[in-house]
Amino acid sequence: MTDNLTTENATVPRQQSGAKKIFIGPHGLRAGWRFLIYILLVIAIAACVGAIARLFGAKKATGSVHQITPLRLSLLEGSLFFYSVIAAWIMSKIEGRQFGVYGLPTNQALRKDFWVGLLWGFLTTSGTLLAIFAFHGVRLTGPMIKGTTVLTSCAAWTATFLLVGLSEEFSFRGYTQFTLTTGMGFWPSAVVLSLLFGAAHMGNGGENILGESSVVLFGLLFCLFLWRRGNLWWAVGFHMGYDWGQTFFYGVPDSGLLPYHNLFSASFNGPRWLTGGTVGPEASVFCPIALIVVGILFSLIYREQRYRTLDS
Repeated sequence: MTDNLTTENATVPRQQSGAKKIFIGPHGLRAGWRFLIYILLVIAIAACVGAIARLFGAKKATGSVHQITPLRLSLLEGSLFFYSVIAAWIMSKIEGRQFGVYGLPTNQALRKDFWVGLLWGFLTTSGTLLAIFAFHGVRLTGPMIKGTTVLTSCAAWTATFLLVGLSEEFSFRGYTQFTLTTGMGFWPSAVVLSLLFGAAHMGNGGENILGESSVVLFGLLFCLFLWRRGNLWWAVGFHMGYDWGQTFFYGVPDSGLLPYHNLFSASFNGPRWLTGGTVGPEASVFCPIALIVVGILFSLIYREQRYRTLDS
């Protein structure tokens, strides 16, 4: 009887241990559960903000959008950034981590990596359009705005695209990339999140399969920047420089959305594979080529892997 009791009692801890492994790993709560809690927090925060906004009479935007403006884009991206940062900050308290480990350390904000990335982003936009121009596919006219409007529009779009860079980089490659990396590794996580990044842009309405493929490739390139630089500031700068260049400076469509108060204006002429058509240059065959060239050059210049998680 004693032996039977001992055997029965010994099986209980093993059963409990097996159930516990579903939730707890070597470094605490498993990555998948932390990721799920984070997503639920983002949804809950967005719902609360939406409910408060409705109490003050704010109305939900309806109808299709054909043109982007600094205010419209800032409200959209600013909201996403707010939800993502607050949710990540809550998770940092739960996990006992510094917020900066999720990709945006404040001591690196707007320093050299950011400005170098911004320059590379603008040059990548310029290089893509230059290639289209070489095949007689684009013509620039302008300037379209003059006087103080140039300064006010430049300032508005600069602030807006800084917010876009912060929002989209942190939302897709901040807490999410950090957490999934601890569970499945960096590059498998990068592929998953880059596919989600592409799927999120399908809501723009003006995209096509070529444009979506370029967005996924953008996501992988941003992950490469993170992998080699250790934080998101290089990627934020590149993202800002690229979008600022194509929307404000050159005045080309962005995912089918037309720019507003742009400095120059671009008119396209030629097959869609060359110009990107109504989608814009990101649907041109030269966009992925430019991104691949950037990835190769970046890898040759920045050879050290700096990205770390505290669990890896």
